[in-house]
Amino acid sequence: MQNNYKFLVRYDGTRFLGWEHQPGKEWTIQGKLETVLTRMLEEEAEKNGKNLSSVKRGVNDTLVTVIAAGRTDAGVHADAMTANVILDSHRTAQQIQSYMNHYLPDDISIDACSIASPHFHSRYNAKGKTYQYTCWYGDTKPVFDRKYVTVLDSMPDLGAMKIAAKGLTGMNDYKSFCGNSHFKKPSVRVVDKIQVEWDAPYLRLTYHGNGFLQNMVRILTGTILEVGFGKREPESMAEIIAAKNRQAAGITMPPQGLRLVSVDYD
Repeated sequence: MQNNYKFLVRYDGTRFLGWEHQPGKEWTIQGKLETVLTRMLEEEAEKNGKNLSSVKRGVNDTLVTVIAAGRTDAGVHADAMTANVILDSHRTAQQIQSYMNHYLPDDISIDACSIASPHFHSRYNAKGKTYQYTCWYGDTKPVFDRKYVTVLDSMPDLGAMKIAAKGLTGMNDYKSFCGNSHFKKPSVRVVDKIQVEWDAPYLRLTYHGNGFLQNMVRILTGTILEVGFGKREPESMAEIIAAKNRQAAGITMPPQGLRLVSVDYD
């Protein structure tokens, strides 16, 4: 029976090339999910005496396409990425979840699997996303967190960072904060929250908005940190936004400190 299945996917992105599958490259989140689901469907077909030789296959010889709410970059993590896929399977949602968790690598987990509306689309139906970037500052080393934080050499000015964060919220054209120089689509987004929190030894920047451009959160974080280190004025954010030029904004922070926290739906 064909159904639209909704997944909640948690993953450690350290050794992956990002979410999106790439021809000839095995280590993507989407690629791993599609490979396991294809294996599942092939096993069912063999058991039921079906021949799949005439079925059109996609990237890396897969039978399905898993759609995600967003496309995390290489090295970026996710607490709860929402994804969906159309499957013709006799397994229950719970059985599909169990099968996937059995064959997926240990750094990917399917935390939930359910049958969604036939019209549900994890990307088009998403209303908002929450990302968090985590830094570490202290006299010791982040031994157990080293894959999930970016270590700072000194303590930034939190007050200045909060002023800058406020200046970066709202409905704006965030082209200055897009890492894709060939991006031609509209770059206006709504970022309604940028929260700067210090919980020693962790410095966390949390972002919520209706969508984010490629590398946008990492560039926003780099810009806000440059303010914290006195390299930019807190009041200069409007000028950076108005420039619509990547060169006007700050550095792109390393990927390991970033994770997708959640995706909003109605």
